[in-house]
Amino acid sequence: MTKILDDRAKILWLDSQNMLGSLEQLSEQIDEAHLAVEKIVAPEKFKKASAIVVCGMGGSALGAHILKTVFAGQLATPFEIVNNYHLPAWVGKNTLVLAISYSGTTEEALSALSEAKARGSMAAVITSGGSLRASAKKNNLPAIVFTVNHNPCGSPRMGLGYLLFGALMFFAKCGFIRFGSRELGEAVSTVKEFGKKFGVARPEKKNTAKQLATALLGKTVWYIGAEHLAGSVHVAANQMNENAKRFAGYFVIPELNHHLLEGMIFPKTNPDNVAWVLVESGWYSAKIKKRFQVTKEILTKNRISFVSYSCAAPTQFLQAMECLVLFSYTSYYSALLEGLDPTAIPFVDYFKAALKK
Repeated sequence: MTKILDDRAKILWLDSQNMLGSLEQLSEQIDEAHLAVEKIVAPEKFKKASAIVVCGMGGSALGAHILKTVFAGQLATPFEIVNNYHLPAWVGKNTLVLAISYSGTTEEALSALSEAKARGSMAAVITSGGSLRASAKKNNLPAIVFTVNHNPCGSPRMGLGYLLFGALMFFAKCGFIRFGSRELGEAVSTVKEFGKKFGVARPEKKNTAKQLATALLGKTVWYIGAEHLAGSVHVAANQMNENAKRFAGYFVIPELNHHLLEGMIFPKTNPDNVAWVLVESGWYSAKIKKRFQVTKEILTKNRISFVSYSCAAPTQFLQAMECLVLFSYTSYYSALLEGLDPTAIPFVDYFKAALKK
């Protein structure tokens, strides 16, 4: 199956719902999100919010995780992500609640938005339609609405151009972070640049994403990041779960150094079954860089295989974009190597259907 990665015709035959189209149109998603945010007015009171809560599930919330970690040094307003039905007790009239649902039908996000309205909180939504859009219209809430035209496979996890940049530019409009036309242009250029480096047209012998997928074949995958890239490894694990149907997760340094290092001894099959992907950056603090170095030494002592990737993009945010492109393609290629259609999510679909009974 490894030869499939350099054969576009075979890829498209297996990729029946055109996830590749979604990968290749990430920059167009970003452009559309920008236009959608430009159309809305952020009420003046939003800029005075004492706290921010983003409500979303699964792929719909991934952009918020990137945003929270990359802009941690700018966000002076407390920022919380809620992946649940209910808001924390402290959410009140001075809290800005942003409900995100790609489909507009996610019950947890709708429940949280309902609670926000009941408490008199400031609220806005990001969605493609559904009940969330209807609720925003009924209650006269700012709504960032996208068309999904540039995400042909329809998976929220592959629509992060809409979801991440919708939230990012909305918060910039409210004055919580600094992100203007220059940063937007750099982001689009970076996505296009790394799309060429990791895309299907670039052969495996020169393509890091294809090489990474091949190296991880048959392994449980743990992505390791730190500081501004903590959200990026969260995204990578989620996409590996859903696209490649692979048991994958993520950990963040320095926290993992305080417990996980003792968890590699058992089961004894770990060296055969487990692989780590260490995501490194020149932007990491000196102490974090040292921790990566020692972590590698301990992995080697325990015979745990690992791959180290050092980000090349020049800024923290652009490195997050680099990672988004790299690990999106890695999960996509990982599915193909297993002979799987990357878009299908049979057990998630089964679960949702069972809940409705």
